[in-house]
Amino acid sequence: MSIPIEHDDTTNTRILSVSEDLVEGFQEQPFHVIAQRSGVPLETVLERIRAMLKAGVIRRVRQTLLATKLAHGALVAWKVAHERLNEAFDFMSQKDPFSGHVVIRSTDEEVSGSGYRLWTTLKVPQGESLQRHGEVLQNIVGADKFLLMPATGLFALGVGHVRRRGLEPGARIEEPARMMTTATVELDEEEWRVLMAMKEELQPDEIAENPWDRRAEMAGVSLGRFIAVARILNSRKVIGRFSTFLEHAKPSKAGKRVTRFNGLFHWAVPPGREIEAGGEVGRHHCMTHAYWREGGAEFGNVNIMGVVHGSERDTVLAHKAAIDDHLQEAGIPVSYTNVFWGGRSEIKPSEISPQVYRDWHAKHRKR
Repeated sequence: MSIPIEHDDTTNTRILSVSEDLVEGFQEQPFHVIAQRSGVPLETVLERIRAMLKAGVIRRVRQTLLATKLAHGALVAWKVAHERLNEAFDFMSQKDPFSGHVVIRSTDEEVSGSGYRLWTTLKVPQGESLQRHGEVLQNIVGADKFLLMPATGLFALGVGHVRRRGLEPGARIEEPARMMTTATVELDEEEWRVLMAMKEELQPDEIAENPWDRRAEMAGVSLGRFIAVARILNSRKVIGRFSTFLEHAKPSKAGKRVTRFNGLFHWAVPPGREIEAGGEVGRHHCMTHAYWREGGAEFGNVNIMGVVHGSERDTVLAHKAAIDDHLQEAGIPVSYTNVFWGGRSEIKPSEISPQVYRDWHAKHRKR
């Protein structure tokens, strides 16, 4: 009897509603946590996640990091000539390990910033320059211009597509979201080794009761020491979630999609009210990401940004309208707002290793 692998299977939905983004921090036995919270037996959890990973329904299983604490990062908007757009996309997504989310976006009409079609997330190791890396990429792909938009604060971060299905527009938590800061944390050599081993994607044979045995070997420490260092890192707030990431940009072999549309929302609020506005935006359950980022004059002086996914375009717009109404009710003026729709996309974690960064630049600096 074949193992069900689609995300909308009843048992898989129960598992994914937890495993996508509700397993906080470092867990010594993360699959036990998923089993306990989903009410699905551990053996079934392991079997289903392993099968979905092999089938490509789940694209990766990994321990996420709060990379904003470990590296310098920014959202980057690229102005690239139309004939070079896909080639630039290919390079960013395939040959630059420091570019994470790579998305070609469009707007419904020509507005402020609509000429910037290529959007990426970018991270570089502590002490390195986002501007320099951007300039190297600009030279390689032939971009006309790029704008760096580092995050001043984070209000929402967690992609739980399955549990967000069917959300009513305007659904939100009782209190405004709290802003998380982006101040970096310094690590020692052992902590970096444990972190680098921990963050790599789990292979199907590592979807097991105790997934960290091989990672301890990779880090060159005992399992007990690995777990001890991981707990220290967790206490220092550099560990994100243990997550199963669904393939949400492409259909499964059966033609099913987790989601079809995503919108990058922009709001410009008065200077000095960014934390208040970000808290009101980030409290909405539909927001998978919400940040305070400064876009400058080319983007209508936007300072609050966020992302919403949905199976229907009208649903995404309904969520946007509900947030717009809520900001108005909260007495927060908005001088500019817009939606940048996601098209072609490739989602991957950004590399933050200093050695990988040095090697990459040694290879590409003369191009």
